[in-house]
Amino acid sequence: MSELAADRRVPGNYVRGALYGLAAVSIWSGWIVVARLGLKTSLTPWDIAALRFGVAGVLLLPYVLQKGLAFERLGLIGLAAIVLGGGAPVLLANTGLLFAPAAHAGALFPGVMPLAVAVLAAAFLHEAFTGAKKIGFALIVMGIAGIAWGTAGAVDPKQTTGHALFLASAFAWACYTVAMRRARLDGLHAAGIAAVGAMMLYVPVYFLAEGASLGRASWGDVALQAFVQGVLTAIVSLVFYGRAVSLLGASSGAAFASLSPVMTAVMAIPILGEWPLMLDWIAIASISAGVYVVSGGPLPRRAYSDSA
Repeated sequence: MSELAADRRVPGNYVRGALYGLAAVSIWSGWIVVARLGLKTSLTPWDIAALRFGVAGVLLLPYVLQKGLAFERLGLIGLAAIVLGGGAPVLLANTGLLFAPAAHAGALFPGVMPLAVAVLAAAFLHEAFTGAKKIGFALIVMGIAGIAWGTAGAVDPKQTTGHALFLASAFAWACYTVAMRRARLDGLHAAGIAAVGAMMLYVPVYFLAEGASLGRASWGDVALQAFVQGVLTAIVSLVFYGRAVSLLGASSGAAFASLSPVMTAVMAIPILGEWPLMLDWIAIASISAGVYVVSGGPLPRRAYSDSA
């Protein structure tokens, strides 16, 4: 009997795990929308990154001092992948939001990330491509092509720049993920190393080059970004995600990430007033379906056959 079938025999566990998974993916989607909202005020991508790294780094510093940097498991390259791969996506994605809407970020960042992880995992962890993964990857590529074609007709180089930055974010996060898996680090430990490392590398440079800009922003904008970016996204979402995985299993827990593009687009409607075009919705649906399949999300026929 499969792990999924066994877990589904305990309805309470599944409901609680689903709620944890939905809470985590809501935070992951929400930070993109909130970052886009902050960029419509006096904040810059560099301000938002400084708030995220600074708040998360300070809060997680005691944890990292207790657990250590896991250098014996990561090595120099792995440690660099954790620190840079955990920090660069924030800068890249926030900068991309200056050029393209939040719905596109939700599709191209978390949507493409599993594909980038799979490519790197095949190269460095020798993970095989299954038939289901091939189908999922095909759906993801179709969605990406739909977004690219939708903007090509308008010949908008700004959105193309944003899309390239979102894809670079996905690749950087894939480096972080593969390094974490290879070293067998738990999610909070890896996030702590990334946050503290990014704080030490980025925040001093930021204050030397851009520190005055943060002082021009309203305290309300600063507090919102500090809470959402530094507390909810960098810490709380990882706790929720870990609970979902522990209750449902790795594949089922990870399947909730497929909802991130849809949630980002939906949140952007009331908060930002950004209505995706029909082609955007089709592309988002295709990417979401592909991510769901790749992440091992349960399908009805499989679930019933496993339970038999």
